[in-house]
Amino acid sequence: MLLNSSVHGVPPRPMVVSVGRSILLVMADCSPVLRIITSAARESLKPLGLAQRGRSRLWIDDHGWWLGVVEFTPPRTAGSGLYVGAMWLWYDVDHLAFHVDAVRTGLELFRTEDQFTPLALDLSRQAAANVTALREKFPALPNVARYLTSRPVRRGFLWDSFDAGIAAALIGDPDMARDHFERVLREDALAPWIAKAQEKTRELHAIAADCDAVTAWVTRAVDSCRSKLGLDPMVLAIS
Repeated sequence: MLLNSSVHGVPPRPMVVSVGRSILLVMADCSPVLRIITSAARESLKPLGLAQRGRSRLWIDDHGWWLGVVEFTPPRTAGSGLYVGAMWLWYDVDHLAFHVDAVRTGLELFRTEDQFTPLALDLSRQAAANVTALREKFPALPNVARYLTSRPVRRGFLWDSFDAGIAAALIGDPDMARDHFERVLREDALAPWIAKAQEKTRELHAIAADCDAVTAWVTRAVDSCRSKLGLDPMVLAIS
């Protein structure tokens, strides 16, 4: 998932960008834009403790069991937008994703280095402000649970209910957890990924009343996800 520029005719390694909920692989940005964005992001995001993913446009705010994800989105032409959101690591996937609706900022086009540099600084400062807002929104598990369980139910958006069920179970509300898990199970399994999601949901539904068992399940999933993403191991305190 890291990015290298092309050297001696060797094609550049891919980087990751977001498409919908997931962040997918595209070819590396070899223009001056990446260098300018990286410099601006180091000024605004590094002091907050964020880490750049290799040499990509992605920066990570690591909270152990969830991530703040900052992406300086590459457009079809040279320049950058901004996308900031949260990822729950209980999904146990090998790619970065946005699981909470992210804050989008409009596209800034690159024309010259002198023209784009102040725009990149503005984007990086907006990113820092959005990261701070995300931290204030989700300072602890009860705040995450309140957010996830209070969202309007959207038919077909089974991950909303999956997330809400996990959060409710983790804070010791098995009735609410089961209610959300049952919404996932009522979805028609029209694709293999839905069937797989429902298989996990059945496991969680069965242990929803046992907060320790749910915490252990989530801890295993988070540990596995962190390993797949190349994140350092961490002693997790899911609270």
